[in-house]
Amino acid sequence: MRAVLLGGTGAMGGMTALRLAKAGWNVDVTGRDGSRMPVELLEAGVRFHQIERSNSAGIEGLLGGGADLLVDLTAYTAADVRAILPVMASVTCPVLVSSRAVYADRAGRHVNSDESPRFEQPICEDAPTLPPAGDDVSPYSREGYAPCKVAAELAALDSGLPVTVIRPSKVHGRWARQARTQGIVEHMLRGEPTIELADPETIDHLSAAANAAALIETLAAHPGARILNAADPDTPSAVQIVQAIAAQLAWSGTIELVPTTSNRGQHPWRTAMTLDTTASRDLGYKPAGTSLELLADEVEWVQAQTSPG
Repeated sequence: MRAVLLGGTGAMGGMTALRLAKAGWNVDVTGRDGSRMPVELLEAGVRFHQIERSNSAGIEGLLGGGADLLVDLTAYTAADVRAILPVMASVTCPVLVSSRAVYADRAGRHVNSDESPRFEQPICEDAPTLPPAGDDVSPYSREGYAPCKVAAELAALDSGLPVTVIRPSKVHGRWARQARTQGIVEHMLRGEPTIELADPETIDHLSAAANAAALIETLAAHPGARILNAADPDTPSAVQIVQAIAAQLAWSGTIELVPTTSNRGQHPWRTAMTLDTTASRDLGYKPAGTSLELLADEVEWVQAQTSPG
């Protein structure tokens, strides 16, 4: 079995590559900088190829006669998807990684709007999304990111190919380029006596890279055109997340709860949003662990990058 991951050196791509390699797959990953290739992947036999996402000919050359699984973690626009549709046609199971950011509430609010969205229940895959962006919209802006992701999804799903689109929530894991736990971890490692926390009971659904990898491996055995939410089986609150980090780092300080209306207590888990993962579970997806169990992997990695030695 052969898998090719476009953008396979970050948290989600890296964990997927590692899981597949350990299961006996031949795995190739692409990236812009070979120095970012985790040594654990090389040791597992994963091969790195320095190919830009815009280099369609390079991607086609890498695929050669095809593959059993193609995971595209770097498509941000419909144009990105259209450029490699001929390559996708040679793959048994193509997977496009999108984002929960595409969802909008009844008032059209979304995770990047000025006012936070309000979702009354766990979000299913058929929930409303933002309108798709045109080709002239930049995906690298707050306003353009989600609409461009919607357009990329449609380009894949309208192709007639068995492309599965997955929508992860807030991804966490080893090798995360912008680990959301970093600020909290650094604060605790400095020995600060208190951490201020607003909206402590907010549930901002997480997606462990290891769980996304488990879902992608499941998809390889069940190719098909569909959209699936990719999130952890549990839904810890913000304060539970901080408490788990504190326990792992043996931090003995105090978590001080502050009013939501103040400018204090900022943290990364303040968007109340839960994804319904029933469709993924019905397909046979079995999580690798819970949010709090797997969050420890990111915390350990961030700590190693922060602490001497």
